[in-house]
Amino acid sequence: MTMDEDSPDVETGATPRRRRAAPPPSLTEMAVDRLRGMIVYGDLAPSARLIEPELSERLGISRTPLREALKLLAAEGLVMLRPNRNAIVAPLDATELTHLFEAEGCIESFAARAAAERMTAADLRRLRGFQAKIEALQGAGALEEYFDINQKIHRLIVSSAKNPALAEAHDRLLGRLARARYFALGAQGRWKESVLEHREILTALEARDGDTAQRLFVHHVGRTGEVVAAACASPRAVRAG
Repeated sequence: MTMDEDSPDVETGATPRRRRAAPPPSLTEMAVDRLRGMIVYGDLAPSARLIEPELSERLGISRTPLREALKLLAAEGLVMLRPNRNAIVAPLDATELTHLFEAEGCIESFAARAAAERMTAADLRRLRGFQAKIEALQGAGALEEYFDINQKIHRLIVSSAKNPALAEAHDRLLGRLARARYFALGAQGRWKESVLEHREILTALEARDGDTAQRLFVHHVGRTGEVVAAACASPRAVRAG
């Protein structure tokens, strides 16, 4: 017989607390998620004007939650608000991206070194599972799905360093770099190269080799930054991305 959630526990006599359902996302939250995806995946190109009536109709929401969503995305560095003018998608600035990738390389390589010592067996199992998924997705050419798992890999390795302050700083940084990192994967040869780099990092973490994991992450993030910098040098490529 299946025990009801509110039935007393047979051994303790305690009545388990009924789980509360998570509240549904607000219109603003849904708009943020939709617009973030459109910007990261290139549906809204860098410097594109964000015309509120068009976006309201496209998203099926009024302009009030849309404006709140644009403010939140501006705080993430994905949108530029302009007084008395339409907001625009933030352009890809080569100098800013160089600085951001340098910061990401420092955080992730340090985290990888610590994770080699601190990550649990469960962390490693999740990482192996993610690696299997990205290899399958790369073979299938499923770039958006691949990118989603790739982001989870980076977050998992940083969280495995067991340093909440480090993870918090990294999460903000990864959000600002998401668009550039997705764009880099579309460059010829980089996607396959990235999969192989992740496999090498996994091998180092499984061996608890912090020095190698750190060195590999410096190279991995650095290569992505190089690809993005080269793309930024080609305005036509950036607009197309």
